[in-house]
Amino acid sequence: MIVVRGLAVLIICVGFAAFSGAADVDKAKAIGTWTVAKGEDIPPGTSVEFTKDGKLIFKVALNGKEIKLEGTYKIEGDKITVSMKTPDGKDDTETDTIKTLNDNEMVLVDPKGKEVVFKKGK
Repeated sequence: MIVVRGLAVLIICVGFAAFSGAADVDKAKAIGTWTVAKGEDIPPGTSVEFTKDGKLIFKVALNGKEIKLEGTYKIEGDKITVSMKTPDGKDDTETDTIKTLNDNEMVLVDPKGKEVVFKKGK
């Protein structure tokens, strides 16, 4: 459970951050399913789905088992706030900055400078 919680926290931190000073992003472009293409400490193939109504569904394969976590998100300007309950029942909330968001790619950098590249699903 510690590994799963750690991954969930890492996804929140890494998956939704970037450099400051970016312009407002188009919130509608975030809607859909995104898959990790490249990222430190995040297994490739991990997916995050953003729904129109502000919900978030996170899926990661760990030790041959799919872990699914649900939460909420809110985008304001170039910031995204994600809240979710980890597998051990703890609430986690993280506000980070979006670096790149277009029709096919989302690039995010956590406060420690770790970058994650997501590709949009079909």
